[in-house]
Amino acid sequence: MIIRVKVKTKMPKQKVENFGDHNYLVYLESEPKENKANIELINLLSKYFGTPHQRIHIKSGLTSEYKLIEVG
Repeated sequence: MIIRVKVKTKMPKQKVENFGDHNYLVYLESEPKENKANIELINLLSKYFGTPHQRIHIKSGLTSEYKLIEVG
């Protein structure tokens, strides 16, 4: 499954909001430096979908706030 994610970093609390049609807004505590936010994003989505983190891949948007994620 491919999902579209908008990421907000440096937030006080982690949260995943589903807006239907595979669109998500994800709040992360990390700063977008040294890949910390992407690692936190993968770990949070792993918990949210109940999928091992090895099966979640950022397909595009590695340095953007808008990302396409493959969850499989």
